[in-house]
Amino acid sequence: MQIEIRFFAAIREALGTSGLSIESQARTVGELRDELIARGAPWAEALERGRAVRAALDQAMVDEQATLREGAEVAFFPPVTGG
Repeated sequence: MQIEIRFFAAIREALGTSGLSIESQARTVGELRDELIARGAPWAEALERGRAVRAALDQAMVDEQATLREGAEVAFFPPVTGG
């Protein structure tokens, strides 16, 4: 299925792009993350397991078990702190 992906903050900087549109076999946000990690460097470093990465699906915060659908927009970003 076609998925729109957006990257923010340090992840965007590491990948050198703010987003892309891909054809994916992933059924969940976690599987999509794994597909991107499998692309190798710099994807693996930016999205590696053990690194704190947040995800949003269609502009709503979700966990990695969230189910994808055709045309979904997924955003990946590091945790945000503020003050």
